[in-house]
Amino acid sequence: MLRWETIVQQLVNGLISGSFYALVALGYSMVYGIIKLLNFAHGDIYMTGAFVCLSTFNVVQGFLPGWPGIAVAFVIAMAVCALLGYLTQRLAYRPLLGAPRLSLLITAIGVSLIIYNTVMVLTNSRPMFFNSTAINLAAGFRFGNITVTYVQILLLVISAVLMILLTLFIKKTMIGKAMRAIAEDQDTCRLMGINVNKVIALTFMLGSALAAVAGGMACIAYNGVQYNMGYTIGIKAFTAAVIGGIGSIPGAMLGGVLLGLLESFGTQFVRSEWKDVFAFGLLIIMLIFRPNGLLGKSEIERM
Repeated sequence: MLRWETIVQQLVNGLISGSFYALVALGYSMVYGIIKLLNFAHGDIYMTGAFVCLSTFNVVQGFLPGWPGIAVAFVIAMAVCALLGYLTQRLAYRPLLGAPRLSLLITAIGVSLIIYNTVMVLTNSRPMFFNSTAINLAAGFRFGNITVTYVQILLLVISAVLMILLTLFIKKTMIGKAMRAIAEDQDTCRLMGINVNKVIALTFMLGSALAAVAGGMACIAYNGVQYNMGYTIGIKAFTAAVIGGIGSIPGAMLGGVLLGLLESFGTQFVRSEWKDVFAFGLLIIMLIFRPNGLLGKSEIERM
């Protein structure tokens, strides 16, 4: 393969994986921005969304084959994960909002283990595979040795549209303004009549729904899911959020794309087993030289 063909192919591959990281990283950034919680259960919600999406598609493809069945599976997965996000926030995190941050962090790890082991038991530790005779995953464009499938284009379009819609929601709607206000000062928001708990719950639900979309996209892109898939992408999405500036919505998008491209081009020069080294090496470098991330802002602690 020629040099320019290699660059274009790795660019496509990096954008695909980067879009997954960005969608999951958005959940990390939204939750951290509003209540300063590192929700380490978010990767497991992504994994749950992938299983729900694939299980639903396997059920409905008998009467809704192809993309209509996938669309229904995505909607159901988003609803289930939004409910799961609400329940974890309501039952595990809300009672501890006034507690030290370490208590919230330990609780997040506990919630992660509960979801992980529950899915492992329900699936009997077996992977599930995406099979559809109505969709040709290999169909697409070929330019010399470069292959860009229609599915890859669709996944990139879905990711871009969701990111744009989320940005507009945060910046233009009253609920989005309430989220930004709560991130600044919860007590003042309560005095102004904002239902803080309701807005926080909605933030968890939105982030979880986006993670479900990423999980459904992973089903199609990688032709299957397994119960331990949430750990790695959860850590990498957290890395992407830190790179972009955790708490920043544009930063999460930028960090996810940059991380995906770094892994894609990095594995072109060394073995693929080293791609995780690139991700976490970049995280260490960012924490040393720019701990607030590319688009993050320094926080002022009020005494």
